[in-house]
Amino acid sequence: MKHKKLLVTSLVALLLGSTSTYAAYTKLVGPKEDGTAVTPHGWTVTPPGSQVTLGDFPMGGALSPDHRYLIVSNDGQGEQSLQVVDVNTQQVVQTIPYKSPEALYLGVAFSPDGKTVYASAGGNNKIRVYGFENGTLTERSPIMLTDKNKTNFYPAGLSVSKDGKFLLVANNLHHSVSKVDLTTNQIVKTTSVGKNPYTAELSHDGKSLYVSNWGESSISVVDPETLTIKSTIPVGLHPNAIIENTADGKLYVANSDSDSISVIDPNQQREIKTISLSPYKNAPAGSQPNALALSKDGKTLYVSNGGNNDIAVVDLKAGEVTGLIPTGWYPSGIYLNDDKLMVLNAKGLGAGSNREGQYIGSMIQGTMSFIDTPNEKQLKKYTKQVEKNNEIYKLTGFSASGKFPIPRFEGQESPIKHVIYVIKENRTYDQVFGDMEKGNGDPSLTIFGKEITPNIHQLADQFALLDNFYANAEISAQGHNWSTAAQSNDYVEKNWLANYSGRNRGYDFEGDNDAAYPKAGFLWTNAARSGVSFRNYGEFVNYDKKTGKYVANEPSIGNNFDPDFPSYNLKISDLTRYEAWAEEFQQYVKNGNLPQLQIVRLPNDHTLGTKVGELTPQAMVAQNDYALGKLVDMVSHSPYWKETAIFVTEDDAQNGWDSVDAHRTTSLVISPYTQIGKVDSTLYDTTSMLRTMEMILGMKPMTQFDASAVPMVNSFTHKPDFTSFNVIEPTYPLDQKNGVNAPMAKESAELDFTGVDHANPEKLNKILWKATKGDKPYPGEKKSK
Repeated sequence: MKHKKLLVTSLVALLLGSTSTYAAYTKLVGPKEDGTAVTPHGWTVTPPGSQVTLGDFPMGGALSPDHRYLIVSNDGQGEQSLQVVDVNTQQVVQTIPYKSPEALYLGVAFSPDGKTVYASAGGNNKIRVYGFENGTLTERSPIMLTDKNKTNFYPAGLSVSKDGKFLLVANNLHHSVSKVDLTTNQIVKTTSVGKNPYTAELSHDGKSLYVSNWGESSISVVDPETLTIKSTIPVGLHPNAIIENTADGKLYVANSDSDSISVIDPNQQREIKTISLSPYKNAPAGSQPNALALSKDGKTLYVSNGGNNDIAVVDLKAGEVTGLIPTGWYPSGIYLNDDKLMVLNAKGLGAGSNREGQYIGSMIQGTMSFIDTPNEKQLKKYTKQVEKNNEIYKLTGFSASGKFPIPRFEGQESPIKHVIYVIKENRTYDQVFGDMEKGNGDPSLTIFGKEITPNIHQLADQFALLDNFYANAEISAQGHNWSTAAQSNDYVEKNWLANYSGRNRGYDFEGDNDAAYPKAGFLWTNAARSGVSFRNYGEFVNYDKKTGKYVANEPSIGNNFDPDFPSYNLKISDLTRYEAWAEEFQQYVKNGNLPQLQIVRLPNDHTLGTKVGELTPQAMVAQNDYALGKLVDMVSHSPYWKETAIFVTEDDAQNGWDSVDAHRTTSLVISPYTQIGKVDSTLYDTTSMLRTMEMILGMKPMTQFDASAVPMVNSFTHKPDFTSFNVIEPTYPLDQKNGVNAPMAKESAELDFTGVDHANPEKLNKILWKATKGDKPYPGEKKSK
């Protein structure tokens, strides 16, 4: 790679330097007035060129044959839409909205004459058809993808045959491709390919259809005439975008979890080369390439890296990245028109405050950047900007002791030998800690304050209050991946949206589908390869009805889990979970064999709303608080206290409101080495917590995100205070149940609480407000007269 090795200098300072505390890095997350933004990870996005605001999570698109218009498919959790962007005026000239359960999903294709547009409708199992004239779409009757088995095809990527007579469709959930006769609008044939096909790219000569098998590591080569499989080509992990170079016929494939481009020779039907997209030598995964564009002369490939918020410029002759172009947050599409790049940014400039009651899952607006193709000088400037945006912040200051609990050197031991990691569900900072005067909070948004959560309030006060800590995720599907794998991969990022909006897609994000597995695996995978003993309580674990026990659904957990510890089931008390954990903990104390790492899931602060007969929201949150308090009490009164740190966070912050950013959440780090009683306003995120645990336990980072994360050094001291924590008994009755007159009980009865985030989160947020605030107007709403 010719561009600077991103982050290397800082990484060396982190692992090998002689310093051990970070200067307080206190900037706030969210969009800025100057058109830039700070992501929850602390990285800055600085999209160049001119910007156009799009809909919710732009994921796919197609440039018209005359290059005058770009049709964009917005496939988010909220209102989805198909938008027409006039390339010359750089304006959205038409928006066709679709409210759930009506859907769109990735695929957009033009007929050869440019007069018809086809758009995949995902969970609706149809292809939307539009007439297109002078920049205006007119919706016609759709093509229904149906068969006698009522198959959930879930159409994704599309291609139209050269003669315009057939449509070729990648069926993402049926693991197949279909050929549709556009004269009869009927499926001619369907053929199985690899797992979760993403796109179906027809070669320019029309003789081969290339299908990227997103759920595995292969490309299926299909004969478009007969729909028979010609060959299967191994590539990198979780391939998505494919593009053909008309200059030499070579094919380029983006491997989203290998951070590479596979170069395929169609004559040999094999991968002949890989091009690395890693930002520095031996970087862990995290760039997440997901879209491709080629220069007219076929010499330059442009790759959008969703994870790095940039476009990699690849010299195809040299086979290396020559520079980077900054983008908005999570670029998801790239198109080239003459000398201008058009980039879709799925998360635009992020969320910002949602104190007006906005739901984080649908409040983020996508954007489109129009960027002039940079010359060599401009590319160097852009590359430096990307390096600055994705910086690792260097250690400053000096430790007074070599016994500082977070090791300064790779291989250095920590006085902390045991880590307990507690993962809770879905609260914002202001919802819980907004009433703490010494932090940056808004008490008007607090619904589970000190009277409901006395233990975590006391823990934050006695140890460290973290008032600038952010979840990387918007929702739990991403959240449990970020919390255990230091990333949410391309499959998760693009598929939770339909699941969370009732658009006919299941929840397969917690060990249920290999497509959601990142390259380095999960925290327990990392522990196993690092020789760190571990025990898992409830993460990536399901209930087995046959045995009445809980079983791990992610193989690398092995037998290192408690089969009696309940997984996600909100009707089982967190105190029951605590008792199951405590039983084992007491045995570990007795036998002197406590694992180095324990992962404990306490989900009940999610609540069951005001469903009649179930515990009130306050009771469930108080129960969750009490369970955590008892856990800390037990550890702090045990012989292991002197060498233990307990890390606590929410997997996401989706069920609430926050005055700073909708990603800000409640987190704690509890140890004799963090008993400082101070506010730590350093910008931390989920991966900061993971990186801190890894450094203590001698584990390497799993992804670029925990590798670049700011460790939680400012919460620690080299002078431990071994004072125990004494659990505070709850004052709110833990057995309080919702009566028939509970606020919004009827709405709660309609919600599905059987699985992770199955309940409509926007409705649940309003229910929680009403249950705790009574007649006080919901954030953003005026009180009725």
